[in-house]
Amino acid sequence: MELKDKRVLVVGLGKSGVASALFLKAHGARVTVSDTKSGDELRNEIPSLLDHGITVETGGHGERTFRGQDLIVVSPGVPADLPMLAQARSMGEAVIGEIELAARFLPGPIVAITGSNGKTTTTTLTGEILTAGGIPTRVGGNIGTPAISLADRATRETAIVLEVSSFQLETIQTFRPKVAVVLNVTPDHLDRHRTFEAYVDAKARIFQNQRGDDFAVLNEDDPTCVTMAERTRAQVFWFSRQKEVKQGAWVREGNILFRDGRAEAKTSQREIMLVSEIPLKGAHNLENALAAVCAGALMGCAPEKIRQAVREFKAVEHRLEFVATIRGVDYYNDSKATNVDATIKALESFPANIHLILGGKDKGSDYTVLNDLLRQRVKRVYTIGVAAGKIESQIGSSKSGGVEVVHAETLENAVRKANAVAEPGDVVLLAPACASFDQFKNYEHRGQAFKEIVRGL
Repeated sequence: MELKDKRVLVVGLGKSGVASALFLKAHGARVTVSDTKSGDELRNEIPSLLDHGITVETGGHGERTFRGQDLIVVSPGVPADLPMLAQARSMGEAVIGEIELAARFLPGPIVAITGSNGKTTTTTLTGEILTAGGIPTRVGGNIGTPAISLADRATRETAIVLEVSSFQLETIQTFRPKVAVVLNVTPDHLDRHRTFEAYVDAKARIFQNQRGDDFAVLNEDDPTCVTMAERTRAQVFWFSRQKEVKQGAWVREGNILFRDGRAEAKTSQREIMLVSEIPLKGAHNLENALAAVCAGALMGCAPEKIRQAVREFKAVEHRLEFVATIRGVDYYNDSKATNVDATIKALESFPANIHLILGGKDKGSDYTVLNDLLRQRVKRVYTIGVAAGKIESQIGSSKSGGVEVVHAETLENAVRKANAVAEPGDVVLLAPACASFDQFKNYEHRGQAFKEIVRGL
């Protein structure tokens, strides 16, 4: 892709937008960036852009800004159906996302991982497995390191492991993973995608450009994933914690096995490790490990190297992360549980006596599906943020046989109220089922705040 002297507009100045702008400028493009945030809100990003000779527009998108561009690169947070983008497309201007831009400059094989939950853990673990297997590996994408920032340091031998979101997949064109992994698909981001069907369609775009010598890795225990197998031309491998699979990874009598349908019969089935050796809590993390085992095996990693990487893996920050034990009460940070299904998985990781912190910015979710687990395992719910009223209306009350609900408003109030009543053996769990943008910059900011509050008790 030739960039020299091309007029390029980058829309949105999140991490990937800034990284894209700097990459484009370094490769000779004439770059303009545009964001609806004010100059004051972007005061940390603007100086480096200006230092590199990049034109910066803040406080809104000017209509003329979009005209006459050779290329428009859209950040994931910018809706793909923005009217100005639709108009640009109608005028023949190319509109792509940062992940698509990166794909055009990444020469080696890509392992792309998506799903409603578990993406970051599985992406990180897959990177560790490939590294242990002796493959030069770089990890990025929606995990925090923009994919485009990996391009200048990658060779044909470098495996690129990317976490990809539905927002990123909306704007791909040629993006083609050697291994495409879909962990699970449950309702999420309906405030943007509007319908579950549209959300599934966005996720399925991960297979769009795969060919017969590529691999699709899917969860056989997830009904939506099963139907998605029809959407790829790649070889389909499965993972399951509930049943034996034709080819892929599964569990038998406490052992994880991998069957390679491409290999000779005597080598097609291999024992990888014991389930008990996985150091992460929860059945969902067994699924994440099975998916990573599949990806590692398909990339050529030996079973003993896969086992070593999984055994040594540490929980990713903000994903069911143990924070502290205070007076016999355990505190866990699962700030990344930004949808209802993730909260269900967190609750299933503890048998009972949970003090659950719920709330934040609603994403069009149905919280009634939490009710059975709340009655079975939760002592109290503490609601925070702008979604508190909706959550309280949907999870009932102790008078009607539901769980006791405490309206806490803020995270600090919630932690302190839980701390005041929790007894030894109880668990205080931040698993909010909501986005963080009402009171925090992002889920990391929320999780960090939770840990600081806990450590200050």
